[in-house]
Amino acid sequence: MGQDRHGAAPPADEPPHAGAATLEATPPQGTPVVPADEQPGALLDDASAANRSGGAPTLEDVARVAGVSRATVSRVVNGKRRVAPEIQEVVRAAIATVGYVPNLAARSLVTRRTGAVIVVVSGAEEAHADGSTTIDFADPFFGRVVGGMLRALRPRDVDPVLMLAETEADRQRVISALSNGNADGALLVSTHSEDPLPELLVRAGMPAVQFARPAQQVPMSYVDVANRDGGALAAAHLVDRGRRHVVAISGPLDVPAARDRLSGFQDEMARRGHPWVPTVNGNFTYASGVSAMQDLLQQEAKIDAVFASNDLMALGAIEALHDHGLRVPQDVSVVGFDDSSVGALSRPGLTSVRQPIEEMASEMARILLDTIADPDRRVTSVIFEPTIVVRGTS
Repeated sequence: MGQDRHGAAPPADEPPHAGAATLEATPPQGTPVVPADEQPGALLDDASAANRSGGAPTLEDVARVAGVSRATVSRVVNGKRRVAPEIQEVVRAAIATVGYVPNLAARSLVTRRTGAVIVVVSGAEEAHADGSTTIDFADPFFGRVVGGMLRALRPRDVDPVLMLAETEADRQRVISALSNGNADGALLVSTHSEDPLPELLVRAGMPAVQFARPAQQVPMSYVDVANRDGGALAAAHLVDRGRRHVVAISGPLDVPAARDRLSGFQDEMARRGHPWVPTVNGNFTYASGVSAMQDLLQQEAKIDAVFASNDLMALGAIEALHDHGLRVPQDVSVVGFDDSSVGALSRPGLTSVRQPIEEMASEMARILLDTIADPDRRVTSVIFEPTIVVRGTS
């Protein structure tokens, strides 16, 4: 599997399908499209004059306002990438000026695409003692992922459609939606260690990209952070702060990210002369952080530092420490993982290993859109580097 930090070069344009209104020569690969006989002109001052037909604004109206050809407007509207950025800006400004609204049905016939992708969330459902279940979107992680996706999708006029995939019936609905042409591909955000959906998508031949390395080996593109390196950063920070009685709260060890964060932390602690780190597993929720910290306080006579595998568990650990009469950071230092807004806004602010979630999600969406445009694009991975953000808890 190749690793790609910047994504593959933009694919060459496909030839127009039968029924397309215009034909345009394809320049050498990598060359932005700027028709030889035109440069973008100044926008017409009177938008109404551009719409000479008196009806709804057309591609021709946009072209007249922008001072480019109808073919160039069509390429921008249909999301063709090899149009110079300055031309795209002029065309989009002209679209806003004349009030042009693309005919999505007609565009779908020409491009054979829906202009929509499915955002599949798997593992957000939380079970309760009474047997009921709820969908937990309280974790700011999900909002940051969706926000990052939108950064890449909106400029390409692609809309996300949210689907949950907690059960086999849910997963079949996702596959059916893609097979029936209701969306062009899937962005998968899963915290299930044995989630069968990645393999189902690959078997069905559907374009898909996953956030974080899949737990099972499947030929699917993904983005991730170097989790082992992030765990090592946390360990180095605590030891450098003079902490010697260090414990850890891990996420579920069947989840690759949780396993890698703990391994990186333990390895760096061992390198620095601390071969044993008492550890209790949580499940990435605030409540599990409280419970795990309570267990550690009962097990260990002395604790002066805690590493938690995400910020919600770290904040839960701080609550348990306070309940136990311990001060943060005077008595116990605490480091989380994610650099979430809730951690940054807590008092004291939470020291945390930062994974650039918004940037990762944007790259994830770009990979998917490139794969949709070029189905032969190779499977790839993009790994981001973590950093540590030091705040008041350490």
